[in-house]
Amino acid sequence: MRKLISFMHISLDGFVAGPNGELNWAKVDEELFDYVGKRISKGDTALYGRVTYQMMESYWPTAGDAPNASKHDIDHSKWYSKVHKIVLSNTLEEADLSNTTIISDNVSDRINEIKQQDGEDILLFGSPTATHALIEQGLIDGYWLFLNPTILGEGIPLFTNVADKTKLKLLNTRQFDSGVVELNYVVDKD
Repeated sequence: MRKLISFMHISLDGFVAGPNGELNWAKVDEELFDYVGKRISKGDTALYGRVTYQMMESYWPTAGDAPNASKHDIDHSKWYSKVHKIVLSNTLEEADLSNTTIISDNVSDRINEIKQQDGEDILLFGSPTATHALIEQGLIDGYWLFLNPTILGEGIPLFTNVADKTKLKLLNTRQFDSGVVELNYVVDKD
């Protein structure tokens, strides 16, 4: 069975975005890009909330074609073009979207159906609102977090309105030269 893994940058005090959704505090560099690129290149499905999807869609389809495109932009643009995208949204329509599925109702049933299909893990990128909804429904199977050496003081928390205690099992960690630490957890179902 496929797993749904939440991929997020997180501040030391537990925020995944600033008060207005800003991510300018997240440390990203070539070392991190290369590491993440290797992991996601094996993926075949990306899940986004509407806001994150629209941000991605406005940049990645053509990012690799720019004359000054970085290696990361070229590689990620190619991956983004081929990966199947799932978007949680009540307002988007599928009419003109290529290789994209919109889920607007029966989220739990639809996600569980997708988990049963053949394929790699489903990677949930950013999308705090979608993540909160999926946490509430117990649909997230793991967290791939990049802990940034930053204290924001306020912002959008990763965990909010969590009703039940959730035990996590640490799979691995890695420290990057930037001071970012990867924390890779799976939900411990035992």
